[in-house]
Formats: sequence, C-alpha cells, structure tokens
Amino acid sequence: MSYLEHNTKFVPTGIRKVLHLNWPIIMLLVAVACAGFVMLYSVAGGSTTPWVEPQMKRFVLGMVLMLAVAMVPIWFWRNMAFVAYAGSILLLLGVEFFGEVRMGAQRWIDLGFMRLQPSELTKITLVMFLAAYYDWLPNKKTSHPLWVMLPVIFILLPTMLVLSQPDLGTALLLLIGGAAIMFLAGVHWAYFATVVTAGVGTIVAVFQSRGTTWQLLKDYQYRRIDTFLDPSNDPLGAGYHITQAKIALGSGGWTGRGFMQGTQSRLNFLPEKHTDFIFTTLAEEFGFVGAFTLLILYLLIILFCVISALGNRDRFASLLTLGIAMTFFLFFAVNMAMVTGLAPVVGVPLPLVSYGGSAMLVLLVAFGLVQSAHVHRPR
Repeated sequence: MSYLEHNTKFVPTGIRKVLHLNWPIIMLLVAVACAGFVMLYSVAGGSTTPWVEPQMKRFVLGMVLMLAVAMVPIWFWRNMAFVAYAGSILLLLGVEFFGEVRMGAQRWIDLGFMRLQPSELTKITLVMFLAAYYDWLPNKKTSHPLWVMLPVIFILLPTMLVLSQPDLGTALLLLIGGAAIMFLAGVHWAYFATVVTAGVGTIVAVFQSRGTTWQLLKDYQYRRIDTFLDPSNDPLGAGYHITQAKIALGSGGWTGRGFMQGTQSRLNFLPEKHTDFIFTTLAEEFGFVGAFTLLILYLLIILFCVISALGNRDRFASLLTLGIAMTFFLFFAVNMAMVTGLAPVVGVPLPLVSYGGSAMLVLLVAFGLVQSAHVHRPR
C-alpha cells in the first residue's frame, strides 16, 4: 500500500477519489488551455471577444465533466462502451439527414445551445468500444482472421460515414486510432505489414499511372498533389494557406516577434488563424522556444498517460488509456504536420488551443475516462 493510500483509507470515498486523481495530467491540461487562451486573445487583437470568453466557459464546463466522469467506476464505462459507440453511429447518421452545412461540409448538429460535431465524439467512443472488445476477447483469439475482421468493420463503419461529410482529417484519425488499438491489443504484426505494403503499392501505382491510359486519378487531383509537394506552383490558390503558414513559422525565429506582434495574423494573411492554423501564430509570436514548449507539454501529457496505463492491471482500463493517449497524439501531430507542410491541409484542430466547443469538451471527457481508469485501478 502506497503512502497516499495508507493515509487516505479512512477518508470519505469521494474525497479519496479526488486525492487519487492523476494531478500532473490535470495541471498540464490547464497549462495547455491557458496557452490557448493567450493565443486566442492575441489573434482577436487584444480582446476577450469573440473567442476567449466562450473558450474559457467551455473549458470550465469540460473540467467539470472530466471530474464527473472520473468519479464513476471504470467498470461502468466498460459496460457502456457499446452503447456509446452505437450512439455515435446514430448521431453520424443524423448528420446525414439533419446536419448543418458550414463551409461546404455537413458535420454539425444544431442542439440550440451548441453545435455538436458527432465525428469528434466518435474518436473517443471508438476507442472505448475497441478496448472493451479486446478486454472481452481471449488473448489466443486476438489474431484469428475472424476476430480481426470484426474490429476492422467497427472501424470502417464510422470512417465511411465521416468521409461522406466530407471530413478526410477525422476519417484518417479514426483509421489510425483504431489500428493503434488493434496493435496494442496484440494483433499480429503481419496484418499491419500487409496493409502498409498495400498502401505503399497503391501510392506508387497512382504516380506511375499519371499520363497513361489507365490513370487512376483525375487531372485536378494530381494538381492538388503537385501543390502539396510544392505550394509555390499555386501560391494564390491551393498553395496559399501553407505558403502563409510557412512565412509565419519562419519569421518567428528562435524567440518570436513578441506577443501580439505577429504580422501574418494581425494583418489577416493567415487563414483560420483562431482554429486550424493557430500554431503558426504561436510560432510567429513566441518563436521556436514557444512552439517547442507547447510540444513538450503535449508530450508530458502522453507520458503520464502511458505511465498510468502500464501500471494498470485492468486490461480495459490500460487499453482505453493508451488509446486515448494515441488519439491525443494524433490530434496535435497531424495539426503540426499540416501547418508546417509535412502533411496535406485536412482541417484537424490543435487540441485545447484551437477555438472550438465540441473538440474541447469531447477531449476533456476523454481525459475523464483516463482519470477514471487511474482512480479505480486495482490496488
């Protein structure tokens, strides 16, 4: 029995649970969110409206939800995994029929008090369901073809629904996040090697077919690829976003131009400066030091999640924690790769920093699940 457990065994259960929370993760989440508030204040020109105030209210609500989820025993969330997954599928179907169209995409359901993006919720419910599935499945069946096909179907179903919205970024996150859970659960590496080989072969075939009678893509799709590889081919069109982002990143230097001194954001050259491209604003104003500091905060959150998962003897709780950590990693890794030109622009927000309600609330609820797994782990 640890020192903390020994000295809290006579404390009321609710207070004991609060004491057993993974407080380093909570403090790191608050630190990242505060960085987000500062950047939203900057891109608004030194005002708490229209972005900082709503974001702070959502964060407070999200923290309350996180603590509420953390107090519920982890076995309850295991039993609710299928219900949560099925509910997210129904919400995605609801988007197809009743969804609100914004910026050419149909991804939101208007609930009156907020706009819910079900695809954000699906990222977490998919992890929950796959963790519960592999907790139920005996280890010896993990790599059997039949029991491998079932989770593949569970992953592809929401992925195809999200892809139809269209939302390529979230669809990719669902695919990679689901595959990560399968790998962590012990599915044989040969399955992943086969998929990777097939993917590489497809990419090679796409490039080799260009200009031939069996060309696999349309000409305009190849032009998009050319623009991604070299944005200067269309600096005022498809390459505009990434060109301006690179200018902001480069002009920040080591220590940045200074708080609220970034010309790219202040003069509105940066697109979506309060959402997808907020990292470039941070890099311009605080330079490499500021960008690297944010990256360290993100990595520390993942590190504490991994430590918690490795010390947890409950299979569902461990897989759930690792799956949420992987999903969180994909969030910021894809966003940073996107705005630095290492990946196509697919519309993935920077977690807890970019402006947005659904993404923040869902992410904090996900960390509530991590906290529940940590608080209620076998001792």
